[in-house]
Amino acid sequence: MNSDPAIRITMLPRDTNSQGTIFGGVILSYIDMAGAIEAHRHTGMDRFVTVAMREVIFHAPVLVGDLVSFYSETLKIGKTSITVRVVVEAERYGSGDRKRVTEAEVVYVAVDAKGKKTEISAKTG
Repeated sequence: MNSDPAIRITMLPRDTNSQGTIFGGVILSYIDMAGAIEAHRHTGMDRFVTVAMREVIFHAPVLVGDLVSFYSETLKIGKTSITVRVVVEAERYGSGDRKRVTEAEVVYVAVDAKGKKTEISAKTG
């Protein structure tokens, strides 16, 4: 797992549901972005589409004011697809306690400028 998060963001009141916690969909959106960032970093390729989110597990709620970090690592690279694991940690506002709140595996497929599936090439540079 990378020691630097792909994304780090503070959750705001606009992201909450009627229970006062952050919508799961907001967290899923950031997981998708963090995974795509990892796919790009690992391959150097610019275009990926999300084809699956596997094993999304919500361990604990995310609260308004939490500083949320999305850590990612590449699990597998196939001919046209890449699987990325994303672990989400929240640093609680005020206490500074850190807690794993969500984790998921995301599968992306590399596509060309026309959106057609393409082979993943070795990273250059």
